[in-house]
Amino acid sequence: MAGHRAPTVACPRCGRPVPWEAASRWRPFCSARCRMLDLGAWLGGEHRIPGEPAPGADDGGAPPAPRD
Repeated sequence: MAGHRAPTVACPRCGRPVPWEAASRWRPFCSARCRMLDLGAWLGGEHRIPGEPAPGADDGGAPPAPRD
């Protein structure tokens, strides 16, 4: 399609517009830096998905002990 422009989304980290197309290497992020900052926020506990903790989450993620 000649003249077709890809839709844009806002980078989840900084808000900069990012074209939603295969050429946008880091989409939905604008750059590797924003991608890594966001990953660090998840790993550091700044971002969380609301809900009950997963079974085993309070013991470091170890599987439950077998029952006899």
